[in-house]
Amino acid sequence: MAIDFRATEYILESLQTGKKFEDEGWTLDAPAEEKACLIRTKYQKKQLELKDSSLGIYKFADWLPIHRILEGSSAPATYKSEGLSKYLGLENLYITFSGYWPEKGANFRTCSFKETEAFSVSGRLSDTGQILVVASAGNTARAFARVCSDNNIPLLLCVPEDNIDALWFDEPIKENVRLIATKSGSDYFDAIHLSNLACQLDGFITEGGAKNVARRDGMGTTVLSAVTEIGKIPDYYFQAVGSGTGAIAAWEANLRFIEDGRFGSNKMKLMVSQNTPFLPMYDAWKADSREILPLDDNLARKQVEEIVAKVLSNRKPPYSIVGGMFDAIKDAGGDVLKATNDEAMEASKIFEETEGNDIHPASAVAVASLIKYVQEGNINKKACIMLNITGGGEERFKREKEVCYLKPSHIFDINPELDSLKEVLEKLFKIESSEII
Repeated sequence: MAIDFRATEYILESLQTGKKFEDEGWTLDAPAEEKACLIRTKYQKKQLELKDSSLGIYKFADWLPIHRILEGSSAPATYKSEGLSKYLGLENLYITFSGYWPEKGANFRTCSFKETEAFSVSGRLSDTGQILVVASAGNTARAFARVCSDNNIPLLLCVPEDNIDALWFDEPIKENVRLIATKSGSDYFDAIHLSNLACQLDGFITEGGAKNVARRDGMGTTVLSAVTEIGKIPDYYFQAVGSGTGAIAAWEANLRFIEDGRFGSNKMKLMVSQNTPFLPMYDAWKADSREILPLDDNLARKQVEEIVAKVLSNRKPPYSIVGGMFDAIKDAGGDVLKATNDEAMEASKIFEETEGNDIHPASAVAVASLIKYVQEGNINKKACIMLNITGGGEERFKREKEVCYLKPSHIFDINPELDSLKEVLEKLFKIESSEII
């Protein structure tokens, strides 16, 4: 159910040419430009004014490209670490937690910061009757399913079959949300291919991934939470990355705070990490290459099978695109780090012992990278550090609540025919054949 709200005022800007233009409702690219680039929101309000905390993520509505507010969201919670900071000898470690931790004020029903994307994207989406299409390695699908089910937004999810155990919920998902999967042995890239096919059909609209300003600005609320809580822009930002969209969003939020003028003028060093052996951005960054290095599809799928943090498995991240991950780190400073499965599992135990809550494997990769970076003597112990814990509290959530699972309505081969997909979707969404072309 939507809440009365006056749409946020903003325009869009091409990061390739600097041209500014209006949002046509679901603009994902700069109009009439040959070279692909990300576009960015330019908000009318240069200084962020926090709304009432009861609005959840929408307390940051000034810097979200939305025209409606939905119920049921939670904002990320930032607090000053005591346990982990003592363990590492850090004086100013702040943890921004997106997950289930009611005592800290974090009430994410899917235990993942992907809810920040889902509530922002859904707040941008007009009620046109079109079916939103989202490809996911797991957490994003869970978040969009929950938000779209609760708010009656038609949704098609495309997820690799090996990842569907991530689709657990505390309440059943309504029939306006449908899940299709790519067969076992496939990965996130294959799910993206399936979603792209679906978007060729009339009545289906791509969510847009990193190109969707609502997705990035929703993820950027982690930094809005941190900066408004700390009172200044941190020196370092640590996060594990699959696509890098969250780190791009952090960089963009940082730039808005510099323009705000009340929180400092520094750029946080972006310390992003990947899970060994799947290291496309790590390898490209270390080679100082704007382009992701060539990687055999079958080898990539094998590497994805090996990593503990399955959500960090994007083979074609928005790294090289203008305004993407490469540009973000070049501008802000920072590095791409890596952590093994064993290091991540150990970091997960350390976090739970020192801070008191369980965390997702991707978050554990970020913690492992921070631990290693500090222990190698690479950081001033007095530096202000933001650690973005992108998911946690799931084990506790499942102990306290009964969960059910969303099952796929159909499982496709890795390279399905468009006609077979069309036939399945007509049945799933009860669409007359003439409506899909």
